[in-house]
Amino acid sequence: MKNTSLNTKKTVNFWGLTIGLAGAVLFVGHDAAAIQPAVNLGTAGNFAILAKSGVSTVPASAITGDVGVSPIDSTAITGFSLILDGSGQFSTATQITGKAYAPDYAVPTPVNLTTAIGDMQTAYTDAAGRSIPDFTELGAGQIGGLTLIPGLYKWGTDVLISSDVTLSGGPNDVWIFQIAGKIIQANGTKVFLSGGAMARNIFWQAFGDVSLGTTSHFEGIIMAQTSISLATGASINGKLLAQTAVTLDASTVTSPAAAAPITLVSAAVATGTFVDAIGQSLNVTTKTFTVTLSGTQQFYRIRAGTALTIKSITLSGGNMVIIYN
Repeated sequence: MKNTSLNTKKTVNFWGLTIGLAGAVLFVGHDAAAIQPAVNLGTAGNFAILAKSGVSTVPASAITGDVGVSPIDSTAITGFSLILDGSGQFSTATQITGKAYAPDYAVPTPVNLTTAIGDMQTAYTDAAGRSIPDFTELGAGQIGGLTLIPGLYKWGTDVLISSDVTLSGGPNDVWIFQIAGKIIQANGTKVFLSGGAMARNIFWQAFGDVSLGTTSHFEGIIMAQTSISLATGASINGKLLAQTAVTLDASTVTSPAAAAPITLVSAAVATGTFVDAIGQSLNVTTKTFTVTLSGTQQFYRIRAGTALTIKSITLSGGNMVIIYN
């Protein structure tokens, strides 16, 4: 724990709770990668699978999370034996631990799907538009056998995964892969995570088709300009967001849990009951809390579901500014 006091005309105690430190990762021959903020998926992040022209399966697949299609209607969700809910707003299926949505269902589903599709396109544009990559044309597109640290990667070719790949970093680290061609993963290969890396912070933006081979395993959020296909027995811990169609064949899709909210909490005494700090605002890009300075002594902590460390606490006008990492 770190306890910092600052004396002005008022006495203000800042109580910083250190809940973990991320381990450093060494990548020989390259400077430290720039910190990339995560891609904001908006309401598209509510879906395990979201596609414009259809989602099909060869049973039995297993999807944990919601499925959505738009502007194509529910007739393009095939192989699931959908059962329309009594509300008319969604369907269910034995292969889906969640709900299936289509624009021919009852309100507010059509409007919600239009928003989600727009958010999916915005997220794709964001990922594709990130500049100053940390790695360019790594492995000439062949990343099989590599260990990849967090950062922004860019290829003007297809990306091939011919053998196992490891993404090594902490739970708050971000990977963004910009791929001008296809993603092709070989049969039986796996993408592994190490060091606490989280699938929800890994973004694969591909202009071409994405195909995951038989019994392969993938990690992260796939944002494809065209189609995504999973061969027999393939699995992914992540999301499938396609501008055309998604096809499954006895595949497993598990949407990763959303990040726990990051909240500034306060109490009048260090051993007191901490509640949400009044008037707080959070900038997740700069990792900065701003909160109105209390007229009485307050102790502050950051509550989060992942390891964070308070870096600095300063005063700016009538506000307190806390920066964390």
